[in-house]
Amino acid sequence: MTAVGGSTRTDERKGCGRLTGSARPTSRDVARAAGVSQATVSLVLGGKWHGRVSERTAHAVRDAAGRLGYRPNLAARNLRLGRTRTALMVVPALTNDYFARVYTGAARVAAEHGFGVVLYPSPAGVGPARDPFGSAQAAIDGVIASSMAADALAGIGGGELPLVMLDSGPAAPGGPPTVDLAVADGMRQVVRHLVGLGHRRIAHVAADIDAWTFRVRTATVAAELAGVPGAVLTSERCPLDVDAARAAALRALRPPAGQARPTALLCDGDLLAAGACKAARSLGLRLPGDLSVTGFDDFALAAALDPELTSVRLPAEDVGARGMTALLALLDGEAVDSVELPVDLVVRDSTAPPAV
Repeated sequence: MTAVGGSTRTDERKGCGRLTGSARPTSRDVARAAGVSQATVSLVLGGKWHGRVSERTAHAVRDAAGRLGYRPNLAARNLRLGRTRTALMVVPALTNDYFARVYTGAARVAAEHGFGVVLYPSPAGVGPARDPFGSAQAAIDGVIASSMAADALAGIGGGELPLVMLDSGPAAPGGPPTVDLAVADGMRQVVRHLVGLGHRRIAHVAADIDAWTFRVRTATVAAELAGVPGAVLTSERCPLDVDAARAAALRALRPPAGQARPTALLCDGDLLAAGACKAARSLGLRLPGDLSVTGFDDFALAAALDPELTSVRLPAEDVGARGMTALLALLDGEAVDSVELPVDLVVRDSTAPPAV
């Protein structure tokens, strides 16, 4: 080996196989350093080694790549595979904390596999969504859609792109795989919590949105309370907005003459619960002494309210991560099963036994 201008270069005639100071390391260099084949390097660095390569070998490959400063030539790989390594995530709105957390989970998994995620709000909230690229098939590899109907996405890529649905309802026969939340179970947990405290007059402050998740919430509350002796359920619908929820809660708390006011407000979301709390205070009602309030989502807002809000915690980042994992599997030609993720009721100080 000879020195040239303070750096080293390979003496190819001697077959030393070492890198020059400025040469870009290749997968062959990584394979040689790790003592494995180039095919093994490709499996490990492409994230496809599970079940094919041992954990020890995978660690040796990653360690060698790190020491050499090796970075895969993604441009060449993408050209060879005909991929852009970009996924599109379609959501109803960018202002909702839930979708921000879903995106965070999806983007984390995507980055681990050299993918990027473009976040796109559907203009009408639930669809139909127009193609943001003019020709999505030329710009992205697949679509993840959260809280939307599959037919609302037909305009993106001509409906021909690989698709994974999140929080949009069970998969239809022959439809795209889904990652859903156990929304019905979450609502059952809320109802049973309130009933267990002794509440029988419950008002449902429901989101006025025609989406699977809210239809399930409404149906579950009604079905669960139908089996409770003496239970009286009323309902007020409103947009997902604090002021609208305040108005809806005021209507619920001012029943017609001769009817007793509810002792609990069961809200479809934490934003609605915040509005309900404002309504209660404007009427001079103490929380939870005079009125119990529950939410759904368990945003940071739930712990910021006073009293802190009893709410259903949704694993939003896990939803995004599982959705991105499913899309990557589809792109690799693998079969993907639909899944339902559990949710948990977090009991805080906004609920207590009714005073009367």
